[in-house]
Formats: sequence, structure tokens, C-alpha cells
Amino acid sequence: MAKNAIVGQSGGPTSVINSSLAGVFQACQMRGADNIYGMCNGIPGLLDKNIVDLSKSFPSNLEIELLKRTPSAYLGSCRYKLPSLDSDSMIYEKIFKILKELDIEWFFYIGGNDSMDTICKLSDYAKQINSNIKFMGVPKTIDNDLMITDHTPGYGSAAKYIGVVMKEIVRDATVYGTPYVTVVEVMGRNSGWLTAAASMAKSEDCEGVDMLCLPEVPFDIDNFIVKTEKMLKNKTNIVIAVSEGIKLTDGRYVCELSDDARFVDAFGHKNLTGTARYLSNQIMKKLGVKSRSIELSTLQRCAGHVTSRTDITEAYQVGGAATKAAFEGHTGEMIALKRISNDPYQCTTEAHDIHKVANFEKKIPLEWINTDYTDMLPIFHQYARPLIQAELTPIYINGLPRHIYLKKEKH
Repeated sequence: MAKNAIVGQSGGPTSVINSSLAGVFQACQMRGADNIYGMCNGIPGLLDKNIVDLSKSFPSNLEIELLKRTPSAYLGSCRYKLPSLDSDSMIYEKIFKILKELDIEWFFYIGGNDSMDTICKLSDYAKQINSNIKFMGVPKTIDNDLMITDHTPGYGSAAKYIGVVMKEIVRDATVYGTPYVTVVEVMGRNSGWLTAAASMAKSEDCEGVDMLCLPEVPFDIDNFIVKTEKMLKNKTNIVIAVSEGIKLTDGRYVCELSDDARFVDAFGHKNLTGTARYLSNQIMKKLGVKSRSIELSTLQRCAGHVTSRTDITEAYQVGGAATKAAFEGHTGEMIALKRISNDPYQCTTEAHDIHKVANFEKKIPLEWINTDYTDMLPIFHQYARPLIQAELTPIYINGLPRHIYLKKEKH
């Protein structure tokens, strides 16, 4: 009987995705897996037989602790779309042949929506051919847009980073005595969870962000300029947080109004960038005031120095819960976080059918946004604040954080 496990990471990394890898690895060890393999760069790495023995990577708890505190994806990542089951069976045959050669019984994939699509297709194919391999999805995404789960590991740390940085940007913006508008671009293709996190900067020691622009609400450039002009009449320095994915009423992304080149990935996702820059230029052109654009970009997902302890703990827990479920015979499922209470904050895990998760998106409820769609209501803060609590300090060597990385070798 096969007793080997394999795990991969896919999609955009987060500052805590490696904690989920640690959770899977240690849980597989404790439950008696003979070998625990890692696929480098997800499914493409598996197809190339680019496999590593994780027992050699993590011989002691020291490496595991470093792994938890290391941002990005230790195994490397990918954006790879499996074809539909009825269009190309050859690639599935190749995948399952390799898994058979490795004597794999448990397969774990750590990722977001596209990764859950992969788990969905592989588990469905396994049922077609009566394979005993168990396929489990381990959630991660800073976008927080996976269905069923209360929130996704990775979101809390990204939200914490955005809240911290927005407070610092607000402080910096207030030094000028002349009209000045700062437009900050935050990640988020179709959901505004990350941009909403900018609203948490407002506190007794910070005026907070003056306006949010979320992809849940159709964007009107003229209305945006009018709102900005109105705010400038009452306040000299304005800070605005915009989602990279805000769209016009005709469905075009605002960033497409610029002449930047657009890369499209395997899932048909356009590379979104330049939204803040375009809006900042419009402000200067139409209002005649100084404006600056700031693009937080990948900093939102790799800022391990401000990782939320809550987030890193839950990332580890979902990895362990996925392993437990797979070893108990579950397959074709994703682990979800279920919130029990806000005060005190408590969350547990449960497994859900992957078909209820893959290829769906969870957006911010409109009732969580104020009437003019410029700010978040207290219900959002009650939801998000528990996720950013506490810190897990990196291990510092010579003044800089110590990380662990994969010295790649083929199995």
C-alpha cells in the first residue's frame, strides 16, 4: 500500500503560504507517511518530474521555524491551467503515471481559486479511473476571495501590511501645506478585500484614508474627480486607496485606459497595473493640483516582517487539517476556516466539497460599504481586525531577517 505524500504551491505567494507547507509536512510526518515530496513550481514541476524530498529540506524544527517565517513560496509557484477532462486526457494520464511511480496516496495543493480548480479536476479524474489517491486543497490567497471559508490564510498579513503602510503614507502626506493628493494602488482583481483593509488605518492617532475605490462598485472617472475636488475644499492633503481592478460601467479596467502593455496568464487574467498612476495624472490634469501615485504591488504579499501571528498560525492549521482529512479518506475537498466568535476571536477548520469553491469568487457585501461607496462600515472592521492581531518576529541575523530557500535538486 502506497504511503507517500506530495505537496505543491500555486498562484501568487503570500507571507504565510510556507506556514501551510510546514503544517502539511509535519502532519504527514506525524501520521506516518513514508516519504513526503514537494513538486517544484506546481503541476509543471510535477510533469517535469522536478520533485524534492522534503525530509532532506527540513531535518529539524529549526528549518520548520525558519520556513514559517519565510515569505513567498518555498517550492516555487506557477499559474498553470489544466485542460477540461473531456478535451485532453493525455495530460491527466501523464500526471497519474508519475504519481503512481512515486507511490503517492495523498496529494496536497496550496493555493487560491485557480489552484482549487486544479484539485477539482484531478479529484474528478481520479474518480473516473478509480484511483485511490486523495486530493486536498489548502487555501491561500491575499485576495480573500475563496468561497465557503470565512477568510483565507494570507489575507490577514496582507491586510496588516496595508493598514500599517497607509498610516505611514497618511503621516507623510500631511507634511505639505499646499493641495496634495496621494493615490495608492492596492491589489485586488475582482474583489476589494485588500483595498478595504486601508480603512483600518483610521484611528485616534491617524486621520485615515479619505476615499476607497472598490471593484465591487462600477467606477466613474468624472464622479471620482468631483469627489476629490469636493474633499480638497475642506482638506489640504488627500489620500485615496484604489483597487487595481476597478472597472468602468462598460466592463473595462480603468488601468486599460493607459497605454501600458498587458500580459495575460494561462487563466486569461490580464496583468493589472497603472490604475493609480492614471488617476493621479487625471487629478493633476483636471484639478491642477500636485498628485503622486504609489503602487504597493508585490510588497503586499511578501512583507514577512509584519506578518500577523493569527494569520501564520491559521495557515499552519489548515495545512494540518488538510492532512488529517486526507489520511481519514477525504478527497476532492478544501479546508475552510469557520469563525465561531469575534470577541474573543475563535476559528475552527472544516472540509468542504471542492466543487463549491473552485471557479467562484467571494466579494465584499455591499452592505459593508457606506452609502456613497467611499469607506467601510464598522461591520467590516469587526470582521477584519481579529485577523491582523499580534506579530511573529522574524529571526534576525546581522540586522536582517533570516530566510530559508530551496536549493533545487531533482528526485
